[in-house]
Order: sequence, then structure tokens, then C-alpha cells
Amino acid sequence: MLEAFVFGTVLCGFFGIILKKNLVMKIVSMDVMSTGVIAYYVVIASLNGLFTPIMGDVKNRAFADPVPQGIILTAIVIGFSIQALMLVGVMKLARDNPTLETSEIEKNNTP
Repeated sequence: MLEAFVFGTVLCGFFGIILKKNLVMKIVSMDVMSTGVIAYYVVIASLNGLFTPIMGDVKNRAFADPVPQGIILTAIVIGFSIQALMLVGVMKLARDNPTLETSEIEKNNTP
């Protein structure tokens, strides 16, 4: 059930990228899709166990794998930097164009 909701989040982001015409909304849709992919990775990584692998006297517990946590943190940082770079590009486009609609920008910039 949780996987279905996460997959729905990814699909909402994907269709937002395809169907929205505003550049800022496309960036937000890409962020939603990225969040869904990260959430799916967390759900899959936590299937084996939920306990933290800390040294102690507890035996035979189903521990969570700590490697995906590092990969997820890296994906969050990379996603944030890509989003910031795209927003700077949109700001530069907004300086030259009165709108952020893709069809209007294409109309204004085609020879």
C-alpha cells in the first residue's frame, strides 16, 4: 500500500513536468518526483528491518542497512543543488521575458 502511494507521488511529479507550462511549476513537479523516488528507495531499504545497527547486547534483530541512508543524503543534496541551479536559470529568463509560460518564451525567442 505504501509503495502505491509513493509510486503515485512519482507519477504526479512526472505528469506535472509534462503537463504544466509554467517553468516554476515544472521545477516544483521535478522536486515532487525526486521526493517520491527517494521515498521509494527508503521504503525498499527498510523492508529487511527497522532497528539501528548499534553495538549492544541485543542479539538476532532485523537491522536496517545504513548504506542507503548515505545514498539518500547524497541524493537530497544533489537534488537541492539542481533545483537551485534551475531556479537561477528561470530568474535569468524572467529578466528577459514578461512571463514564465513556455509557449510565450518560445514565441518571443524564435526568429
